[in-house]
Amino acid sequence: RRGVRVVPLQTGGRQERGLRCGTENVPGIIGLGAAAELLPTHLGHMDTRIRRLRDRFEARLRERLGDLRVNGAARDGGAERVPNTSNIGFAHLEAQAILLLLSEVGVCSSTGAACSTGSPDPSHVLMAMGQSREIAAGGLRFSLSVYTTEAEIDYALEAIPKAVEKMRELSPYYAAVDR
Repeated sequence: RRGVRVVPLQTGGRQERGLRCGTENVPGIIGLGAAAELLPTHLGHMDTRIRRLRDRFEARLRERLGDLRVNGAARDGGAERVPNTSNIGFAHLEAQAILLLLSEVGVCSSTGAACSTGSPDPSHVLMAMGQSREIAAGGLRFSLSVYTTEAEIDYALEAIPKAVEKMRELSPYYAAVDR
């Protein structure tokens, strides 16, 4: 609006009418352009590889643990998911407790949605997707990248079932639920 003074977050040069300081990062801009040109050539291959890792990760967890939910998985012709994210719901368990055990052995994960990490409440995203509170409270999000290796997936596949089984043994609620 006219008459409203916008205060820059950083001070310095007078570029862009004093709203942005410093000279443009020309090498960075050129590098970003070069990366953008390469992306169409490599994106399909990267997606396929990451999707294969994610699908193997989820299938092996199902084999080892049985009682879990892959949140967001396409069912009955449902929508595709992003290839690099796996959200697993462990019913009747607290994701924060599993997260702590995984952290102790070097497996990185998080609870809830990326936009609300750190909240102790069940994921509002999973609840909006129609998941039960029991599944949403036990939801862990695992992210993969082009740098994720088969060995890292294998390591996680050893650590996650151990952590989940330990929490299942310790949880009086899990033991009391008729599955």
